[in-house]
Amino acid sequence: MSELDYDDLDRRMNGAITALKHEFAGLRTGRASASMLDTISVDAYGAPMPINQVATVSVPEPRMLSVQVWDKSMVAATEKAIRESSLGLNPVVDGQILRLPIPELNEERRQELVKVAHKYAEQAKIAARHVRRDGMDTIKKLEKAGEMSEDDARSASDMVQKMTDDIIGEVDSVLAKKEQEIKQV
Repeated sequence: MSELDYDDLDRRMNGAITALKHEFAGLRTGRASASMLDTISVDAYGAPMPINQVATVSVPEPRMLSVQVWDKSMVAATEKAIRESSLGLNPVVDGQILRLPIPELNEERRQELVKVAHKYAEQAKIAARHVRRDGMDTIKKLEKAGEMSEDDARSASDMVQKMTDDIIGEVDSVLAKKEQEIKQV
């Protein structure tokens, strides 16, 4: 360990933003989107699998999702996974097809979704802070081993902190945008 890898820290912190955007894609606003179900895992053959690995999700109309389950034996497990998700959807089973009407969002449901969005944002911030901690630990080890001067360690720490602040600022901005989208009637 002879150097602090800023690119690696940056990549890992940006990974938190990417994960957050993926989570937000699964949060439902007033209209149907195939990515809404991306966060759902189905217990398939003894292991959790993403829903898109057991079925095809499509949007036949703006307020309806259609989930075509490939294996007949997976229909009940898929229905259960959707029902138990935090999306508040009630699938209608029609053979191997699950129809998911997207209800109009009421104010209470909007508030619930905003809370979920805040929870996802907090997880992204925690991930960024973990990366910061790893960076700071590396800096301390380098300084202790005499491979980095005290001044260099201080400026490296400032750099890692600035990266963290930037990512947390971006998380807040992505959250504000999603919150706006959810609250829009």
